[in-house]
Amino acid sequence: MVKSASLVRTGLTEEMVDQLSDYEASDLPESWKAALCFSEHLSGSPKGPLSDELHGRLSDHFSDVEILRLGALLSVGSGWQRMIEAFGIRPDHYQTGQSGPWAK
Repeated sequence: MVKSASLVRTGLTEEMVDQLSDYEASDLPESWKAALCFSEHLSGSPKGPLSDELHGRLSDHFSDVEILRLGALLSVGSGWQRMIEAFGIRPDHYQTGQSGPWAK
């Protein structure tokens, strides 16, 4: 069973997808782990300013401009996720011709 068809379509393997839930203990690249930690921070866990530790971790792999771009991309993605959840959209299950989630 494919857990995330959209992630697999982008080139990730099922093994990679399986590692996302505990990425810190995974063998994913360190740059991915830093980006995933950044994503968690931007989603509100933990709340508040970026810590020096996380900024340093990101800086090990990304330039300041890349960190800002990654933050912008993650923020758009997070907002998009909230919107599709609000409307009950299931992108991995969409079929051509299917009505929108608000159709009764």
